[in-house]
Formats: sequence, C-alpha cells, structure tokens
Amino acid sequence: MTQAIQKTLRDSAAMRWTALLLLALAMFCSYIFMDILSPIKDLMQETRGWDSTAFGTMQGSEVFLNVFAFFLIFAGIILDKMGVRFTAVLSAAVMLVGAVIKWYAVSESFMGSGLETWFTENLNYIPLFDELGVSPFYAGMPASAKFAACGFMIFGCGCEMAGITVSRGIVKWFKGREMALAMGSEMALARLGVATCMIFSPFFARLGGQVNVTRSVAFGVVLMCIALIMTIVYFFMDQKLDAQTGEAEEKDDPFKVSDLGKILTDSGFWLVALLCVLYYSAIFPFQKYAVNMLQCNLTLTPPAQDSFWAQPDVTIVQYVIMLVVAAAGFASNFQKKAGLKYGLLGLSIVALVTYCYMGFMRQSAESIFAVFPLLAVLITPILGSYVDHKGKAASMLILGSLLLIGCHLTFAFILPMFKESAVGGIIIAYATILVLGSSFSLVPASLWPSVPKLVDAKVIGSAYALIFWIQNIGLWLFPLLIGKVLDATNPGVTDPTAFDYTAPLIMLACLGVAALILGFVLKVVDKKKGIGLELPNIKE
Repeated sequence: MTQAIQKTLRDSAAMRWTALLLLALAMFCSYIFMDILSPIKDLMQETRGWDSTAFGTMQGSEVFLNVFAFFLIFAGIILDKMGVRFTAVLSAAVMLVGAVIKWYAVSESFMGSGLETWFTENLNYIPLFDELGVSPFYAGMPASAKFAACGFMIFGCGCEMAGITVSRGIVKWFKGREMALAMGSEMALARLGVATCMIFSPFFARLGGQVNVTRSVAFGVVLMCIALIMTIVYFFMDQKLDAQTGEAEEKDDPFKVSDLGKILTDSGFWLVALLCVLYYSAIFPFQKYAVNMLQCNLTLTPPAQDSFWAQPDVTIVQYVIMLVVAAAGFASNFQKKAGLKYGLLGLSIVALVTYCYMGFMRQSAESIFAVFPLLAVLITPILGSYVDHKGKAASMLILGSLLLIGCHLTFAFILPMFKESAVGGIIIAYATILVLGSSFSLVPASLWPSVPKLVDAKVIGSAYALIFWIQNIGLWLFPLLIGKVLDATNPGVTDPTAFDYTAPLIMLACLGVAALILGFVLKVVDKKKGIGLELPNIKE
C-alpha cells in the first residue's frame, strides 16, 4: 500500500509542480489578454475611433455576463459537476473563442464588412438594460467596439471559470503539502502577466514603425492557444492521477439558493464583500487607463529612431531584467541562509533600478507602469507569512486602504505638478506605482484569509461565490464610469494624450476612503465579537 502511494504523481514534487506550472501559465496568458488593449488606448482612439466612453464600455463588458447572466454561479456548478480537468479545458476553449472574436473585431478585415454594417445599425438599444442604465452597448458606439465587447464577454466567462478552477486544482495537487507556497507562486506568475502585457502590447502594435493594433490582439490570441494546450496537457496528468489513486475528483458543496438568507443576513459577509468590491474596483479598472493617464501627466520625449533606446531589441532585454526582479525577489522569501536570502534580495533591487533606468531612457509610459506588479510579487509571501504568524489582518486592510488613497491622490494632484520635469515626474510615477503595487498585496493577503473567520463554515463556498459576483459588479461598472467621467470632464479634447484625469482619480480615491471606513468598522466588529482577525492564523 505504502509503495503504491509513493508512486502517484502527486507524491512527486516535480510532477505536482509541473501541474501547477501548467495551470499558472494558463492564468498568466489570460491576464495578458485581459489588458491587451489597456496600454494602447491612445492608438485605439487614433486608429479605430474609440473615445474614452467606448473604450471603457468595451473594457467593462468582460464581466457583463458574469454579473447579469449569473454565469459566475453557473461556472461554479459546472466545476462541481464536471470536475477540475474538464472545466480547465472548457474555460481555456471559451477564452480562446472570445479572444478570436475580439481580434477579428479590431482587424482590418472587419472594417467595411457586412458584419460591421450590422453592428453599426443594431444593438443601439437594448430593452430593459437601457432603461436600467446597464446596457453593454449604446447608440453611436463604434461597431468594432461593440463586436469586441461581445468577444470580451465570452472571454470573461472563461477567465472567471479558469480562476476558480485553478484554485481547486491547486488544492487537489497540494493538499497537505506546500499549498500556500503553491498559491502564492501561481498568483505571482499571473500578476507578471500584467507587466508582460504593458511591455509587449505596444511593442507589437508599433513593430516595424507602422501602427497596427491588430498585431497586439493577435499576440494575445496566440497566448490563448498556448493556454489551451497547457490545460489539455494538465487534463491527461490529472486523469492519470485519478487512475493511480482511485479517487473521485474532490468536490465542494454546490451553490445553494437556500444559503442566500443565511449569508445575506451575516454582517461579516457584507463587510468582506463591500471591502472586496471597493478595493478591487479602485485597482483593476485603473489598470486599463493607467498607461494613458501617465501619457497625459508626463512629458515623454521618444528617443531618436537611430538611438539604442529606440531599438525593438531593448524591449526584450528590459523584459528579461523584469523577470530577474520578480524571480530573485520572490525566491529570496524562501531562503533559510541569510547570505543567499539577502544576495537574491540585493540582485532583485539592482535589477529593479536597472529596469526603471531603462524605462526612463525609453520614455515609455507602458514600461513605467509595468513595474506595478513587481513589488507585489516580492512582498506577497512576506505579508502572507506575517498574517499567518503575527496576525493584524484588519490593521493591514486599513493600511492598504490608506496607501490606495494616497496613490490615487498623488496621481491626481502631485504628478501633474511635475509634468514639465522630465526626471521628477517619472521618479514620482515610479514610486507611486510601486507603492500602489504593495497595497495591492496588503489587502488580498489579509482579506481572503479572514473570510473563514467572518462567515459560517457551512456556507463558505456559497459566500465566496456571492463575494466574487459582487466584485464583478464593480469590475463591470468602474471601467465604464471612468470612461464616461473622462469624456464628460474633457469636452472637445481629441488628443488622446491631453486628457485631464483628475476627476476619475478622485473617484477612485473615494473608493479607497469608503474601504478605509469599512476597515475601521471591521476592526470594531472584530474587537466586540472576538472574531480573531488580529490574531495569527497559525497558533504556535
């Protein structure tokens, strides 16, 4: 019996980490495609006529079906009934279909086609949705943006399904082993997808000196093909594991309508759900506009075409340096020998400074914002370990909200003051983006481990499903709101690098203020009810 157990794939460190790598790479690819148009918002306006409202409406469409067609709930049911491996392949296939539609929507082939005519003439009024003000389309919206939104809706269904599937897959392969490290590693790799997108989307759009936004989306489609291949390989690995163990796939309790009353009357649930939607709505929608915001608030002078910094190869070098920053910083958290630990940390810091210098020399807003997830990758394991061993989860939520408010207000008021300073403006931008990235680590590291302490264990699965659904409402609403506020406060502005972002940034800072207030409420509730949020997760 013991010998048989030893021979299973799960008992091989190499095999279980290979399984994790397959799932993490699929999420890495999906994160890249999720924001594939974000760093080229200015080019979408110049080449496809998408104003900020059109851009924001299209970006918000990603989670439309998850919110209004309750697909997020159905995804959980599919996962429960069909298991990890089937749902992983299905989610990748759905993402690929959506990605291909979005690619065709922004391609030259779509322009002037009968399909473009149909989308121009139709979907200008959606009964009930228009009355409620939640329609994914509007009269006058460019046909390419409408069709791209349709593709992005489909992609969003697959992406959300993939997110919950990957978490379940990690539990299956790492239960009783290095589960926290596995989840942290998957999250770190996925977040690097954001930086990868910021660097390579503009690279492909401007490749060869000619602007072509289709190339950027095509790059994303290729990555989604790779993601599908990764999940198919995982399918066979997972199938072999089940054959070896003779176990049925582990399933959580499905979402039950009867759970709703119990969950919705739980004050702890509402505190977590509202904190979640407020915080993530101030981060993820901002990512979609961040590059354009920097273009509008920094004086960037592109290097001469014949200079070293203007060469396409520099992009590859900068990306490699970025990987060194992330890998060395992340690995430093798990070294027991002080010399190796601080050596890797020092290498990460030197590489980060080198990366920032290259971004300055390239005068590239995309390269500047790409540092956003790097500090998060470095400190996420530190923060998670701190909460596990020391506690202070509620206090970390408050600190994260304060940093969030400070960063958005800095972008709104301080950064524009340094617009004429080529060096000062970029230094402030780098520092603020890195701090925002650290706050992005503070809140998730303290929020998610706190959920089981706040919600009855019998309804934890259903509570998570509802929290994600509420979170998706914010992820749908705020990209749209930012675009509308941007157009409303910049009447007549046609230059995509001349927008005043003050109003949208104040709106995002207000979300941080609301999250801060809820953080204090949560701390008071914790103290009164003795929930234990400030206590460590691991009792030593």
